Order: sequence, then C-alpha cells, then structure tokens
Amino acid sequence: MANTTFSSKPVTFDLFKTKRPFYTEEHEMFRTSLRKFIDKEIVPHFEEWEENQYTPREVFTKMGEQGFLATQVDPAYGGLGLDFGFNLILGEEAHRLGGGMVGASLHSTITVPYMETYGTEEQKKKYLPKFVSGEIITGVAMTEPGTGSDLANIRATAVRDGDEYVINGQKTFISNGLNAELFFVVVKTDPHAVPAYKGVSVIIVEKGTPGFSNGRKLKKLGQRSWDTTELVFEDVRVPVTNLLGEEGKGFAILMDKLAQERISAANSSLIVAEEILKSTIAYVKQRTAFGKPISSFQNTQFEIAEMATELSLARSFLNDIITRHMNGEKIDTEVSMAKAYVPEMAKRMAARCLQLHGGYGFMEEYSIARRYRDIPVMSIGGGTTEIMKTIIAKNLGM
Repeated sequence: MANTTFSSKPVTFDLFKTKRPFYTEEHEMFRTSLRKFIDKEIVPHFEEWEENQYTPREVFTKMGEQGFLATQVDPAYGGLGLDFGFNLILGEEAHRLGGGMVGASLHSTITVPYMETYGTEEQKKKYLPKFVSGEIITGVAMTEPGTGSDLANIRATAVRDGDEYVINGQKTFISNGLNAELFFVVVKTDPHAVPAYKGVSVIIVEKGTPGFSNGRKLKKLGQRSWDTTELVFEDVRVPVTNLLGEEGKGFAILMDKLAQERISAANSSLIVAEEILKSTIAYVKQRTAFGKPISSFQNTQFEIAEMATELSLARSFLNDIITRHMNGEKIDTEVSMAKAYVPEMAKRMAARCLQLHGGYGFMEEYSIARRYRDIPVMSIGGGTTEIMKTIIAKNLGM
C-alpha cells in the first residue's frame, strides 16, 4: 500500500469569499471604486446622518458624477449600458453600510428600470440622462394607509380632464420621499374596473408640481438615515403625456420589475447577514468569560457553525437564481423562495448574534444593535414574506 502524506497545515474555509460566477474583473473594479467613495464621502458622516435621520441630497449627485448610478442605462441616454451585476454590487455595498445609501440602490435598480422599459422616447430623452447624473433621484409611490400589499385596491385617483390628469390621494412609507425629485405614482384611472387591478395606472409626477407635497417625515425603527415620508396629492394636474406605459396597465408594469427587486432584496439581506456573522466571529474571539474566549464554548461554536452553514446554502441558491435571471429566465417561484427565506434567515441571525454579544449587543456602540434594527424591513418591502409564500403555493398548484 502506497504511503499517504497528510499535511499538518490547517485548511481555513473562507465563507465570505465564495465565488460569484456572474462577477467579472470589471465588476470588482467597480466595487473597489464604490468602496473608496463610501469610505471618503459617507462613512465619516454616517453616524451623524443616522442621528439626524436624513442623508444629504448632494451625496447622490456626487454618486452620479462618479458614475455609480443607473449604470445599466443605454449609452444613448447617458448611461454605461452595464449588466445587472453592477446594480447588485451597488445594492451590496449600500446595505453593507446601511441607512441612506440604500436610496441610491432603490433609484438605480428598482425605479429607473420602469422608465427604461415603459417610457416613451420623449420621456426617456428627458429623464434618463438626469437619472444617471444624479440630477434627478426617483421614488415609487405605491403604498397607501390601509392597503399595504393590496395594490389593486388603492384609493389614489387620476381623473382625465382634457389633456391633463387630476390626481388626488395619499401615499405612505415612500422611500426617497424627501430626496427624490420624481415619483412613479400608482393611481386608479378606472375605479370601476373589474377586476380591480385593470384600473391601475402609473403616472410620472415631479416634485414642485402644484398640489403635490410631502406629509410627515416618518420615524422608523431602523434604516434611519434613509428618508421615508408620506406624500400628499391635492388636485395635482399633470399632462397626459406623463402616463407611464398604457392606461390600465399599471399593475402589469409594477409586477414586471418585482422579480429583479426581490432578487436584489434577498441578495442584500444575505450581505447584511454576512456582515453580522463576520463581526460576531471577531467579537467572540476577543471577548473572554470565565478566563477564556467565548469562542471556545461549545454553544458558541455550534451557533456559529449553524449560521455559517445557512449562509453558505443561501449563497449557493442565490448564485443560481441570479445567474438564471441575468440569462433571461423567468423564475418567479425560485425568486419568491429566496425573498421569503433569506431576509427571515437574516432576522434570525441578527437575534442570535445579538445574544452572543450579551449585554454589549444591546449597546449602540456595537454594530449588531443597528443591524438588529435595520434588517426586519427586508422581509416586508418588495412583498412580505407572507405574500411570497402565497405566490410559491399558487405556483405549486395549490
């Protein structure tokens, strides 16, 4: 029998450097540049902005000047024509820090694509270059008090009056509500449509239009420096040319982009979970109790091992979904599974890691406290966990 030599050198499994098959050298160069920008322009002020619950508008203008916004936009409209992977990186780095940075990801990955796909040539020429430059930041005005995910039964209306729509209604939980200059407003153009979703349309409304105003600036549990407000529409008149796509097709427009939004949410949730686990591993190695590091306790080791396994499995699943999405496959069921599972996993991980920090986890000086506050919204926005489960069950023939 041949001799077998075993190396005594320990092998370290680096969970956080798992290869992402859809990222190239160009993607990582973009990430490096973005991180340098964040370190210089945002990190030194981040705690102050969290305290003030607001990120200054000029941050997004600087991001546009540096080429970080809406990179997927066709060069004919001032963009770089890059793939979805660059938007994923923007979302990852935004959520790695948190707070107001997430507004840039919302703008680039979720709202701008509505204009790219459904805007008229005139609308695209007018707005897309400004979306890329950061001159205009965007938001989506869907949610209303009392409706939540039930978009088919919104109450905001847009009544045709000659060559104008007259909009009345109220929106809430609107991300980028203070910083955005343009909103894609979801309204009822036919309140009597059957089924109800066929009466929904999307209309472009610019800030400063008479009758359009911000309501309350909302105080949130987490993501505090990401501005969130109410919007109020009182006899707001806009030209009919501000209609996005066709009248009565608003629900289909919104659904068309939800898969990408949900992939981004799941991926960003996983990034936050990775950050939570990394900081916790570092903490338990240096924190001592009963004369030894708490990382030496079996319970700590088991907790870390279980969470690392969950992260690794989730990453493999997301890698597959993202690759298939970028290849143009329609994978609604799998996307819903990812959106249902990963944010919930991240919430559980935040609670488990806070527990491993002990009393220090309850102190704001440790990042786990903010992560614990920030992560729950990921299982709500873009479709709640419960909605995702409903979609999965329906697609399974139930």
